[in-house]
Amino acid sequence: MTATIRDYRPLRLAVADTDDLTALSAVMQDAVMKVGDFAFDAEARRFAFVANRFVWECAADRRRGPFARVRAGVSFDDVRSVQARNLRLDARDAVVELLALQFTAGEDGQGEITFDFAGGGALRLDVESINGRLDDLTDPWAARLKPTHPDE
Repeated sequence: MTATIRDYRPLRLAVADTDDLTALSAVMQDAVMKVGDFAFDAEARRFAFVANRFVWECAADRRRGPFARVRAGVSFDDVRSVQARNLRLDARDAVVELLALQFTAGEDGQGEITFDFAGGGALRLDVESINGRLDDLTDPWAARLKPTHPDE
């Protein structure tokens, strides 16, 4: 049976290891957000943002709609620093599209979480551990199109 928007249930994900991060990457693929919605609180060691995520869990196996997006909040704790590459953090109204999240392990569970964006931009979080969460914040709204990728 194909899931539809009527089957939508708000997501609440805890992200504590690489498998969880892979799941987060899948549900956040093609999310769009403004650069100004990124926030790093160095004292609290938290990186957070809000995004309009495509509701893949209700559309992945369909070619035709209805499709939807939902506003989601994502945060990571135990973040030591944030670096941007090919991404102007001062362009607060710029819209970026998330392609994937990846973890590169360092020593003792420490490492880097990389956000890869369409167009070649990236954010890198230097983390002590994978410690994040996702919470859907709104009801879904209609999206005209399903995102497509060259390999489809």
